[in-house]
Amino acid sequence: MAAAYKEVNRVSYGQGDKLQLIMDAAYELFGSNGFYETKMSDIADKAGIAKGTLYLYFESKEQLFTVMMMQGFEQFLQELDQGLLERDSLEGSLGFVAEHHLEYYYNRREYTKLFFKAPNKDPEMMEALCNFMKSYVQRIASSMEDFNLPDPLLHAKSFIGMLDMLKMDILFNPTFSNQDLRQRIQFASELFVNGCKQGIPL
Repeated sequence: MAAAYKEVNRVSYGQGDKLQLIMDAAYELFGSNGFYETKMSDIADKAGIAKGTLYLYFESKEQLFTVMMMQGFEQFLQELDQGLLERDSLEGSLGFVAEHHLEYYYNRREYTKLFFKAPNKDPEMMEALCNFMKSYVQRIASSMEDFNLPDPLLHAKSFIGMLDMLKMDILFNPTFSNQDLRQRIQFASELFVNGCKQGIPL
């Protein structure tokens, strides 16, 4: 899949425009309808291209979905890296992580099927997801280690786990508001910071 992903990105300017149309159409349809209910012909129609043209870019629907998600993973991690570089305290770092994590799902709450109706038995998709989670956890652990937090890897996994539970309200509560989002960001970061401070050596 890594080779296929690199090949997709080595396109000319004109091809890149068409590729972006494909990716945008795939995101909207996978997010609205789910992976299994979306056909390659639906994506081609949405992108305004012939179905045969779509297969010049992607060999299968599974490959298209995985490449689309990998692009999202890369953007998520790039934004995370930039945000952490701009924070100089444990409170600031954890507050940003909570905000970044929960806002990601809040901004995509209309596309819940992107997360729950995905090809979870596809080995390449599972490998991409596993690699993303490892990278995510390691980045948070490294940030925590910078502030002398003991056992940073365990703390990182625990913090991300808590945020993942809080995201369920965002995805399944139709009345969830921006105010609710801000309350949970503050709650998660303050709860974890106060707990972490007890373990930081003076």
